[in-house]
Amino acid sequence: MGFARTCSVALVGVDGVVVEVQADLEPGVAAFTLVGLPDKSLSESRDRVRAAMVNSGAEWPQRKLTVGLSPASVPKAGSGFDIAVACAVMAAAELIDPRTIADLVLIGELGLDGRVRPVRGVLPAVLAAAEAGYEHVVVPEQTVGEASLVPGVSVLGVRSLRQLVAVLTDGPVPEEEPDEAGRPDPMLAGLVVPGAGIGTGLAAAPGDGPDLADVAGQRAARLALEVAAAGGHHLLLSGPPGAGKTMLAERMPGLLPPLARDESLEVTAVHSVAGILPPGEPLVSRAPYCAPHHSATMQSLIGGGNGLPRPGAVSLAHRGILFLDEAPEFSGKALDALRQPLESGQVVVARAAGVVRFPARFLMVLAANPCPCGRHRARGDGCECPPSVVRRYQSRLSGPLLDRVDLRVEVEPVGRAALLAARGEPTAAVAARVHAARERAAARLAGTPWTRSAEVPGHELRTRWHPAPGALAAAERDIERGLLTARGLDRVLRTAWTLADLAGRDRPGAGDVNLALELRTGVPRGVPVGTGGPR
Repeated sequence: MGFARTCSVALVGVDGVVVEVQADLEPGVAAFTLVGLPDKSLSESRDRVRAAMVNSGAEWPQRKLTVGLSPASVPKAGSGFDIAVACAVMAAAELIDPRTIADLVLIGELGLDGRVRPVRGVLPAVLAAAEAGYEHVVVPEQTVGEASLVPGVSVLGVRSLRQLVAVLTDGPVPEEEPDEAGRPDPMLAGLVVPGAGIGTGLAAAPGDGPDLADVAGQRAARLALEVAAAGGHHLLLSGPPGAGKTMLAERMPGLLPPLARDESLEVTAVHSVAGILPPGEPLVSRAPYCAPHHSATMQSLIGGGNGLPRPGAVSLAHRGILFLDEAPEFSGKALDALRQPLESGQVVVARAAGVVRFPARFLMVLAANPCPCGRHRARGDGCECPPSVVRRYQSRLSGPLLDRVDLRVEVEPVGRAALLAARGEPTAAVAARVHAARERAAARLAGTPWTRSAEVPGHELRTRWHPAPGALAAAERDIERGLLTARGLDRVLRTAWTLADLAGRDRPGAGDVNLALELRTGVPRGVPVGTGGPR
């Protein structure tokens, strides 16, 4: 009778749980039993492990074999337990010393020929192992860069089960035959899942993306874009077709600064679990940009799927931009489901298979036509839509959702003079101001859990960081008239602080608050709007 154990990691969303893989061999009829709440893909590991061991030159034990995954109450999915199961079986059969694998965390899938295939979610799995106190992990060779992002953990990358056994037994490590030159590595197929990243992508490298200088005119919209990028404020661009709403939104990623180290790890973990982490780029350093089609379901936006939920668009846009073009065409239930993550910065999806938490702190940009035909204006010029149709169309963006949008800008059609005028400010110039404003906000918020104005709770803004005396007079009048809610006042204060940061002021004055009110309500407050923000 033989017994051995090692460890692997089960992922529940982007959170990992260290799982002890135990193998027990007893006299009896040869059988292989896998227990511990495995899913279908994990149950199939019995056949993969048996074939991989035999094809790697190891003898399969002809006894009663039981492999247990503990804790048994945690759902376990995927093929990443294969090499842990194989090593536990070989140690129980005394093919390797059980002591060499007792403190190892092994993550990877086995091919029938014994090769170790990469799996998704290596970064959050190694993070969970490090938090549990493990210092040594074994991963597929293709994911060593991703696993090495976790400090304090020794990472061993292997290409085959033969190589791993050689390392564990201090034998000569065999050389694996490389794939034919010029052909894509088939082992990378497990890292990228086609269709898993709905409308998502990484922002282009600085200088490679579309330039804001291509946008003609639109002074108010350009200012709103700059304020949104500097403070992380949600933005609604409303106007007729062809006015430049989508063009503006597509240039917004170029205004965002590179992600901080902890932000990069968060984004990389989500993208790794979702299967959209670009091969060869283990660490995501630029803010993601996610633009799902308006036919997207609520599950694809928030997260869902069969079994344990998978990340949705709001999580794929974590620390980046979620752009909803033609926003009124989205399902009303899907749009209203955004309200909770907009406030909390995370999504908690409850299903029968379990409850999963995904990070979802994103900057939302909405683009909408004023009516189905797109030509509706205050005077109704050229619009053929009945008033009831216009009201019904505009009501698709519910009041509670719009109350969470800090900036609402009307994007007017561009006239001939603006089209023929000189090009506007390039992305690089605006991005420099955004970066400076974010540094001012980070310095002011040092020692707090927040780094941007849009993240600060309203109570903290009203008690710890006061605007100039008399600056809130216009906002107070709007509250008395019922034009502004308590949440609206908090968001106006946040925008005012961002405007002050862009202008280099220590605290917002009456002009900043009035401009913040104008950007939120669309009602002119007598404040001049300049391309470069208030000065």
